[in-house]
Amino acid sequence: MNRRQFLEGAASGAALLSLAGPAAAQAPTGAAAFNIPSLAEGQRFDAALVVDAARTLAQKPLIPLTATDLPEGYATLPADQFAGIRTRPEATIWAGENRGFTVEPLHRGYVFSNPVSLFTVEDDTVRRVAFDRARFDYGRVAAPPGNGDLQFSGMRIAAGLERPFEVAIFQGATFFRALARGQNFGAMSRALILRPGEQRGEELPFFRAFWIERPSPAVNSLVIHGLLDSESVTGAARMTLRPGDVTYIDVEMTLFARQALEHVGFGCTSATFLSGPQSRRTFDDVRPSIGEVSGVQMWSGSGEWIYRPVNNPATLQVSSFVDENPKGFGLVQRERDPSAFQDDDQRFELRPSVWNEPLADWGAGSVQLIEIPSDAEPNKNIITYWRPRQPLAAGSETSISYRQAWCWQPPERPPLAIATRTRQGKGSQGRRRRFIVEFTGDRLSDAALIAATRATVTAQPGAVHGVRLWPYPERKMMRVGFEVDPGNDALSELRLVLQAGGQPVSETWLNRWTW
Repeated sequence: MNRRQFLEGAASGAALLSLAGPAAAQAPTGAAAFNIPSLAEGQRFDAALVVDAARTLAQKPLIPLTATDLPEGYATLPADQFAGIRTRPEATIWAGENRGFTVEPLHRGYVFSNPVSLFTVEDDTVRRVAFDRARFDYGRVAAPPGNGDLQFSGMRIAAGLERPFEVAIFQGATFFRALARGQNFGAMSRALILRPGEQRGEELPFFRAFWIERPSPAVNSLVIHGLLDSESVTGAARMTLRPGDVTYIDVEMTLFARQALEHVGFGCTSATFLSGPQSRRTFDDVRPSIGEVSGVQMWSGSGEWIYRPVNNPATLQVSSFVDENPKGFGLVQRERDPSAFQDDDQRFELRPSVWNEPLADWGAGSVQLIEIPSDAEPNKNIITYWRPRQPLAAGSETSISYRQAWCWQPPERPPLAIATRTRQGKGSQGRRRRFIVEFTGDRLSDAALIAATRATVTAQPGAVHGVRLWPYPERKMMRVGFEVDPGNDALSELRLVLQAGGQPVSETWLNRWTW
């Protein structure tokens, strides 16, 4: 299970739908079949109409997408040739208008064969973005014959007037990714995730259309409305993009369940982690570490700050962190030292952290972490999301809202020392494993606090031995070492926190280790 397999599953066809009447029950062909009269060319736009369209769509069976209209050879294009198909700069949406944003429609092909309809909203009126092959520079690829309406596979967004930069990409299923100024693309989000990691297979929702509101030059934000569809659910998403040194995406989504949904996830983010000092897996590679993220950070509903380093395990691992009304969570890259990776091409130290902050109470549920064994760098083998405890009943309507920060470090930070590095290796005897965890923070320069600090370490199951602390106040750092003996067990859940006078000095460090 990897990014390519996810996208191939989502890019398996191109039949479109109509909400105009009974004819929608038949599988139409071609772009003209996408027909929502209230949201078509020339109509007055209202965000509520996208929600109404999703509600109406949920009353009909899913019309699967099929890519029969894709020109011959485009579905099997090599990745490098497909990447060479780019919209000509002068053909991007709002080029030369100094609005602070331009939108580049993306061609279909490779694993992105699904058609996506693009519309703009200008002066409150819907304008359809028509496909025109003259819009594209095809590089080494032969342009498609004729000028049929192939639609698009998604869009790439650039922001800024004085120093414009690519800030977000929406392409494939409900995938999107973004970054802060100065970063490289890395982690990837999804508007909705269904049944990940289950034996019966994952269900992949997809966006059928986007309506992009023309931005005002005076406002540093871009509003995007999306209509999503899937076998079990339909939905309307409103995403407000605000780029900068921290790039925010506010996501407001309304879902309409065609079927009962027991395993649904919100705030989903996936990223690559192959190797590093925190993981037993090693590769014959000149780089000491390979990973876009280092761990999962959580701020629980009760106020506890938690950090869990991620791993590339030998077998599939699924962890659940039960909570109620979480304050935030996300995949983070805490390693910003280039020497940790020594990769002058990928620059993993420049990849974004992604922090999800609920904008309303989410109730009871759990932060889910899926760690998939992987030996291929393109694979997004680390997945995290919020799974509500309450299933979505068939015929129900559910609203969810949250704010994503694509950032160097989450805007909300613990007032405690944080775990910045984790190392592990063979212990002193038998099956023991030795761990070294480094905590950093301003408080660790206080001599009195250091003298009172103790490490509380537990292993379930297993026994903890040889706990030691090494303070380095001049570096505002404390190193903790210990060994874990699992006995005859093959898995142990580890927990570590620094405390002084019964109060936490550090966030809570968690880890799952498998033997």
